[in-house]
Amino acid sequence: MKIDLHIHSKYSDGKMNVGEIYQEARKRDVGIISITDHDSIDSQEEAKALADEYDIQYLYGLELSVSFSHEAYPDLKPISLDFLAYQYDINNKPLIKKLKGLREYREKRAKLILENINRELSREDIDVLDENDLLAIEDSVDGAFGRPHIADYLVKKEITKTRKEAFDRFLIKCNVPKMPLSLPEASALIKNAGGKLILAHPNHPRGTSLIKYSQDLEKQQAIIRETMMSYIDGIECWHSEHDDKSILSYLNFARQMGLMVTGGSDCHQQPVLIGSVDIPTEIIRQFAQP
Repeated sequence: MKIDLHIHSKYSDGKMNVGEIYQEARKRDVGIISITDHDSIDSQEEAKALADEYDIQYLYGLELSVSFSHEAYPDLKPISLDFLAYQYDINNKPLIKKLKGLREYREKRAKLILENINRELSREDIDVLDENDLLAIEDSVDGAFGRPHIADYLVKKEITKTRKEAFDRFLIKCNVPKMPLSLPEASALIKNAGGKLILAHPNHPRGTSLIKYSQDLEKQQAIIRETMMSYIDGIECWHSEHDDKSILSYLNFARQMGLMVTGGSDCHQQPVLIGSVDIPTEIIRQFAQP
């Protein structure tokens, strides 16, 4: 039996709905999953309800984007880091309220990004996107409105050939900062809801990770030790973008620091990675109720 505790659905920036994720998980002999949509828990009730039908164990999940800075790197602007939350109360009112605010800001941010893209399109003598285009993008969104939805629309309009090209040509330079959420705030939000907070993919070479501070694993871990220990419960050691060296190093570090360890594919269904990361199923015992 396989385990995957980091999957995204159409409620954020994945391609599959909850039922399709379960179908794929069963096909791949995945027995424990968690859907961890960005700033959204809209999928959680449905996901939990389908667990028995598919005979798959389900763990409530969520991914939060945190604005992080370190005083040892004063020349570097605050960076975005991802944190996974598990086993929280999905009916916790402060959590629901905060996620609603984050989602509303995502929509405002997306509109500002489109304005920036239009300036670039004008420079390239390409027709700009209008209100109808915005409505079309919004219609394609089942959950949290984000840059991947804009990228996919640029591909659909044949302005770019791929999502990667959309990011490289437009979305990186036209980006607007996310609504700032500090690590202390994220930690309090999740722990007050009875959940666990996990640093996601700390050595992701192209994603939101500590690699923006240093490629040296020991230096990354020093940052965690100096700034995060009061706020996190664990580290995502197994990840589709972690090599064997990263996995082993972070496993050893987590054990030394008494932290939980988790893992997942971070599947957005492009391609389908569900169950592709070799994760020990016994880690689910860390989530056992006392």
